[in-house]
Amino acid sequence: MKTIDELLAEGVAGKRVFVRADLNVPLAGDTITDDGRIRAVQPTIAKLAEAGARVIVASHLGRPKGAPDPAFSLAPAAKRLGELLGADVAFATDTVGSSAKETVAALADGQVAVIENLRFNAGETAKDDAERGAFADQLAELADVYVGDGFGAVHRKHASVFDLPARLPHAAGYLIATEVGVLKKLTAEVKRPYVVVLGGAKVSDKLAVIDQLLGKADRILIGGGMAYTFLYAKGCEVGISLLQKDQVDVVKEYMERAEKSGVELVLPVDVLVSADFPDLKTKAPADFETVDADKIPADKEGLDIGPKTRELYASKIADAETVFWNGPVGVFEHPDYAGGTRAIAQALVDSNAFTVVGGGDSAAAVRTLGFDENAFGHISTGGGASLEYLEGKTLPGLAALEV
Repeated sequence: MKTIDELLAEGVAGKRVFVRADLNVPLAGDTITDDGRIRAVQPTIAKLAEAGARVIVASHLGRPKGAPDPAFSLAPAAKRLGELLGADVAFATDTVGSSAKETVAALADGQVAVIENLRFNAGETAKDDAERGAFADQLAELADVYVGDGFGAVHRKHASVFDLPARLPHAAGYLIATEVGVLKKLTAEVKRPYVVVLGGAKVSDKLAVIDQLLGKADRILIGGGMAYTFLYAKGCEVGISLLQKDQVDVVKEYMERAEKSGVELVLPVDVLVSADFPDLKTKAPADFETVDADKIPADKEGLDIGPKTRELYASKIADAETVFWNGPVGVFEHPDYAGGTRAIAQALVDSNAFTVVGGGDSAAAVRTLGFDENAFGHISTGGGASLEYLEGKTLPGLAALEV
């Protein structure tokens, strides 16, 4: 995989460099609530601009239906990028239309532009190779060189991620190089004990990675909504907690495999339960109680791991050399159910291990709960991409950069 430093050594002054970034940031109206992904790609963009490149930044945001939708405009991200760069950033109001062409043509050496949300064009995410390729052809006309640095999208076979690199000289940006280096430390170069913390809502989202980790991790700690399928598979009553009954047999098989292979699979011993899901908008105080994990009332659902489980999980992390965490272990968006996720984050901070927060909601939780990002070894920008890498899958965006 060609690096951006190799590209810079060849010279980029005066060249139009297309940077596929991941500016898929959460928005509340026009306000960015977490700019982590913009900050993560800023070093690549800044370095190219300093070298005299004419930088064209492109990204998706959300899931528009292949047509323009103001709710998913990249305009707020372009504004924030300009603030981080300390320079004006031009904004094109379309992807490959007249605005994009005019905006790119007006760039001088060292200037930066952002084009509108790539997913406003149906060709970006098309399943049909020809349709996707036609959009990639149009994007290629805007640039001379391609730099892939949108790690959060490399597991997608999309036009700007997979097809465009084949049409232009290409290299990997600093963020992708960092992310891949970190993931190698979780796969090929692991220091032990290796502890994995998995949370999130659905166990089905994590089965493939659990399958791979059963042969690699020393301990797997389970939390979040997915924990209740594991508890149910053990014969526990889980009330109205999130449960995927169609996955119970698979979960039982994994529990048996873990025992046979010597992998410690740790489940909650107590949970916070309530008859009502909390109001995440007003964050009004919730009515909850703490019960043993095998004594969840029939009319209540588990919404966070309890204090005993927090202590247990912290003890399982304390002596680790490597920790990977993906998925909150409770409804962290509400203060009454954020304690478990906060305890996991604190355990990582207190550990001497190489700690990796696996993107997505885990990264959002770390920032929402006020932790110093520098206290962790690495906070990934791509939850889905990280998981698929750990599953052993070929990621289209990485494969395209390796050609």
